[in-house]
Amino acid sequence: MAILKKNKLGLTSKILIGMGAGIALGLVLRIAFPESDIVNDYITEGFLHVIGTIFISSLKMLVVPLVFISLVCGTCSLSEPSKLGRLGGKTLAFYLFTTAIALVVAIVSAVLIHPGNASLATEKMEYIAKEAPSLSSVLINIVPTNPMQALSEGNMLQIIIFAVIFGFAIAHIGERGKRVAALFEDLNEVIMRVVTLIMQLAPYGVFALMAKLALTLGLGTFESVVKYFFVVLGVLLVHAFIVYPTLLKLFSGLNPLIFIRKMRDVQLFAFSTASSNATLPITIEASEHRLGVDNKIAAFTLPLGATINMDGTAIMQGVATVFIAQVFGIELSLTDYAAVVVTATLASIGTAGVPGVGLIMLAMVLNQVGLPVEGIALIIGVDRLLDMVRTAVNVTGDCVATVIIAKSEGEFNEAVFNNTQAGKISANFDGS
Repeated sequence: MAILKKNKLGLTSKILIGMGAGIALGLVLRIAFPESDIVNDYITEGFLHVIGTIFISSLKMLVVPLVFISLVCGTCSLSEPSKLGRLGGKTLAFYLFTTAIALVVAIVSAVLIHPGNASLATEKMEYIAKEAPSLSSVLINIVPTNPMQALSEGNMLQIIIFAVIFGFAIAHIGERGKRVAALFEDLNEVIMRVVTLIMQLAPYGVFALMAKLALTLGLGTFESVVKYFFVVLGVLLVHAFIVYPTLLKLFSGLNPLIFIRKMRDVQLFAFSTASSNATLPITIEASEHRLGVDNKIAAFTLPLGATINMDGTAIMQGVATVFIAQVFGIELSLTDYAAVVVTATLASIGTAGVPGVGLIMLAMVLNQVGLPVEGIALIIGVDRLLDMVRTAVNVTGDCVATVIIAKSEGEFNEAVFNNTQAGKISANFDGS
């Protein structure tokens, strides 16, 4: 019996199988039944849509309670105002630093490779941009006027601020506060067990999402901007597997290969959902139980990262800005490039961790340097696939920052980090 259990597939393997099977099914149906109403109505928009949506919804269901409860627990243990301020300063500084690096590498790569081709510009291009929030409105809206509304709407920045204030107050009311803190600790254990249960659905949810993507991705548009696609993809991979590991080694001395190996589940979830927020329960679980980060650090840095750390989105914005400028034959000056770096870095603070929002922020960046927003129409066809990759990059950056900050604060268990089996989720939940 023990031998049979040992040979059973782990969660990562099941997710990879689900991903591969979904893509294969989607491509087979697409080739065998091109433009079939039955396939579209009953399989793509029926069965696959329902299963994929249920999976995403089950993850999103956990985000608000998990963020609020985890942050309250974390802040309760940071009773010193100086420690809370130091932790917040380190986190914000690291996230903005890596976003700036991502933008510079993206812009330099796009300028050198020159993916833009003037032949792509047509009069039929049209993209109606939603209005991006101004920096002042983002800062004003950080503080919630109605915490319950912020919780019901899933406004992450406002939830973070309220949870931090709430947890700080609990830590400063003596014995009564300790009783409330104990209640939140118990709630945190419950919500993490729910996360473990939901993760068992991952292979089936990923299968449905990948199959639908393979059935609906527009290949014609992809072919027209293939060079842009591979420039963005290349910079994303460099940032995830060279920049982040280098920073991890430089600031913490930890083995980057162990980190990358332990991030596979989180990256697969992020890739399949294209949402940092939806992946957040998995990110917190992995950071605490696989990477050895104390809850009080992970509960603070990861929700904040899912809200403001958008390195993958910044890379897309940097390459897309240069690409659109090249397509329309517009020369950008060093001042323009600097404006792109500053604008996109600050814009990441107001970027929600949901699919496709990067295009809205890109419109703001393009307006800042006087480029036609209509150029976004060129990249919409391939953005969904890139969105999935850059979400995986974003959550990787969140975890790198969390590990580095936890180690600097003495809230890190290196033995757990180095143990390859630590926190490994069994594909079969035993209820223990």
